[in-house]
Amino acid sequence: MARTKNFNKEEILDKAAELFWTKGYYATSANDLVNELGLSRSSLYGTFGDKRSIFINSLHRYRTQIVQKMIKLIDNSTDIEETIKDIFTFIIEQDLTSKIPKGCLMVNTAVELSATDAEIAKIIEQNQKDIEDSFEKAILKGQKKGTISSRQSANNLAKFFYNSLTGLRVSLKYNTLKSSIDEVVKLNISVLSH
Repeated sequence: MARTKNFNKEEILDKAAELFWTKGYYATSANDLVNELGLSRSSLYGTFGDKRSIFINSLHRYRTQIVQKMIKLIDNSTDIEETIKDIFTFIIEQDLTSKIPKGCLMVNTAVELSATDAEIAKIIEQNQKDIEDSFEKAILKGQKKGTISSRQSANNLAKFFYNSLTGLRVSLKYNTLKSSIDEVVKLNISVLSH
């Protein structure tokens, strides 16, 4: 009779995402995974496959858990200006209060792997597209209501916000001066005004 596995796959993938997020893909060893996830090597690899498979599964899980929440928030927004401000604030606080600012797992992965791994690059591109599409949809809603300026197209503004968020996530890894980051956020939000 086969033994049942007594662990939660989602929890393991969350822990794996946290490890890859902190250390990066290449710096995370097989021993790191075994030690951090609390599973034997045979259980870990028997369930998830090799290190790359574990990483890709944890990346999809991260995307579902974190990014989809942001997309849902944007899609359901009735005050896009306030929602965008809330997203920037959440991201800033998350990194400023962390012992080791990690930036964004998707952004870190894009920098580390997307140039050399087509499958991972596709995940990153789809993530970017989904976020930009959600921003665009919400901005269009605000422009139709007249609460957001129409000087720029919703598509351009969506790309601008995505790129600004990406840049902030990178800069938060080394720059923890909240006052300068707050100024960047204010400037971003100001482009929505009439």
